[in-house]
Amino acid sequence: MSRVITFGEIMMRLQPVGYKRIVQADSFEAIYGGGEANVAVSLANYGLDAAFVSKIPDNLVGDACVNSLRRFGVNTSKIVRGGERLGLYFCEKGASQRASNVIYDRAGSAIAKAASSDFNWDEIFDGAEWFHFTGITPALSDEMAEITKEACVAAKERGITISCDLNYRKKLWSKEKAKSVMTGLMEYVDVVIANEEDAADVFGITASNTDITSGEISREGYKEVAKKLADTFNLKAVAITLRESISASQNGWSAMLYMNGEYNFSKRYLITIVDRVGGGDSFGGGLIYSLLTGKNAKDAVEFAVAASALKHTIEGDANMVTLSEVEKLAGGDGSGRVSR
Repeated sequence: MSRVITFGEIMMRLQPVGYKRIVQADSFEAIYGGGEANVAVSLANYGLDAAFVSKIPDNLVGDACVNSLRRFGVNTSKIVRGGERLGLYFCEKGASQRASNVIYDRAGSAIAKAASSDFNWDEIFDGAEWFHFTGITPALSDEMAEITKEACVAAKERGITISCDLNYRKKLWSKEKAKSVMTGLMEYVDVVIANEEDAADVFGITASNTDITSGEISREGYKEVAKKLADTFNLKAVAITLRESISASQNGWSAMLYMNGEYNFSKRYLITIVDRVGGGDSFGGGLIYSLLTGKNAKDAVEFAVAASALKHTIEGDANMVTLSEVEKLAGGDGSGRVSR
């Protein structure tokens, strides 16, 4: 069984019931999630040994957070316990022409204040084949940027494949700071995952003939982006998710995987969104699973897109789908007929 290590922050997500606005809410649902944790849940659901590494407070809230991962089979044995608080974020789900809105309350979280001495990478990477992080993790603090680099160095020394979802968050750092830090980390990365905006926001690499606001996506433009990323940072593969935002409720969803000098585009799904948070993470989980299990590039991107299309129909951050459900959709059965 392949062993994957993911490293980053997990937070408590608080959201009004249904599609209420925050100003309407008199109660909030609590869900736990974060980029790398969501990837670990996906991989555990597919039968891999997925371990999530973080620092989480040693209190009842931290216990609930860790238990939320354990229930889906994620290995939590390398999570460090300590610090004062778990980060929070408030999520107001959009609908139709009203966009979703996220408000962070994560300053001073346990992982943001973590120290290099908290993580023993020799132990963490024992037996691992793949290491995954996102651009959110080094954005949490200067110390976390350094810790992320230490993790990458340790993984590279052991011949472990490293993937990074660029995941630019303007509420965490500036484009200038992101470019400086992420450029330094890219020398260790083998596989990059991005959306339509990430390469432009972080590295200034833009796609021609594309307007994300109007939902117009140029395949040729993203071929240029993928090749330039691969050439600039000597990457083995670049995956780009392509979201056509028709409205907050309906999107066109597809992706491209540039690998071995070839461009592989997935089929396009027209998705009706229940919850889009974690859509990119579910794609990342599907892609990592596919590449680890030997799928060719075309099958890998089809599996990853099918997985993420299904995630958009599921409440919460993580993708609660089975391997057979993803394979069924990737194989062409998107009818949605009742299974009896």
